Amino acid sequence: MKVGNISKSAVVAASAMAFALTVTASPVAIAADKKEKCYGIAAKGKNDCATANSSCAGSSTEDRQADAWIYVPAGTCAKIAGGSTTPQA
Repeated sequence: MKVGNISKSAVVAASAMAFALTVTASPVAIAADKKEKCYGIAAKGKNDCATANSSCAGSSTEDRQADAWIYVPAGTCAKIAGGSTTPQA
C-alpha cells in the first residue's frame, strides 16, 4: 500500500467515526435522557433519593409514600395515577 492510500483510509475512517458520534449525540437521543422527579409513585424501599423523613435512596417505608420520588422520563409523571412533580403532604 502506498502512503497516500493509508492517509486516505485514515481520513475515511475518521470521517465515519465522526458521523457515528454525531448521530449518537443527536437531539432525539438527548431528549430521551431528560428526566423529572415524580413523587408518590415509588414502591416501598425503591425511592431514588432522600425523603423529608430519611436521608438516602431506598429508604421509603411504604408504597406510594407522598414525599418519596423516583426519576421518570420528562412529561410522564402527570400521566401516572398519584404522580406529582412536587412533594405531596
